[in-house]
Amino acid sequence: MALYDNLPVYKAAYDLFQDITMLRSKMKREYKFTLGERLLNETVELIINIYKANRSREKIKYIADAQEHTEIIRLLLRLLKDIKEVSLKRFIALNQKIEMVSKQLTGWMKYQKK
Repeated sequence: MALYDNLPVYKAAYDLFQDITMLRSKMKREYKFTLGERLLNETVELIINIYKANRSREKIKYIADAQEHTEIIRLLLRLLKDIKEVSLKRFIALNQKIEMVSKQLTGWMKYQKK
């Protein structure tokens, strides 16, 4: 078992967390403590599930949970873009990072199902 902080998917999720933290700090107050807080919490849950998947014998459950959090993050980010709280350029950059995490989780899931 590799250390969780050496996993590429963990590093990608942590990088996403840092970007979302910066994004949240620049949000209008009315969104910072609603959508922004939820977005940050979902990202933390994503990282926690990656950690749990790495430690557990039942990795599939935690990987599936992490995939669900990834989709919720994608949805919340889309909502923020639609209300003009995130620029299109920033939205695209964050979505690329989300996609990187998603692809790695999918690959990990396929490997575990073998």
